[in-house]
Amino acid sequence: MPGIHEVRCLPYSAEQMFDLVADVGSYSKFLPWVIATRVKSDEATHMVADMLVGFKSLREKFTSRVEKRRPDEIRVHYVDGPLRDLDNIWLFRPLGPAECEVEFTVDFTFRNPLFEKIAGQYFDRAFRKMVNAFEERAAELHGIAGNAISQG
Repeated sequence: MPGIHEVRCLPYSAEQMFDLVADVGSYSKFLPWVIATRVKSDEATHMVADMLVGFKSLREKFTSRVEKRRPDEIRVHYVDGPLRDLDNIWLFRPLGPAECEVEFTVDFTFRNPLFEKIAGQYFDRAFRKMVNAFEERAAELHGIAGNAISQG
């Protein structure tokens, strides 16, 4: 199963980063390839959401179940879509009042093993670009220039 692991130290509180990642309804405003999102249910500890992603003429819808443990952790579990499996984990560790470490891990499996081998290398770049988009969104929302240190 291909996977990605990134660790970044960011000049934002763990709560700020948690809120940014938990705001699935805003993903289409800043994440590349996210065309639309629809939050089906949203409670304090869990959420179910659809995400429509696309590139050129390709469009795919994913449904995910999101577990929220404020302000430390968000776990995303794949429910339905074009993959066999997709799980990701966001961990938020405070380093100070306005600084935190964000750890992002994603593992995915395609339904077709040949497609997994071919597309896996592109997914790596795509997910890294998406992680960068979260960092840029934090800078936009909180007015702090990002100075992340990647340790992935």
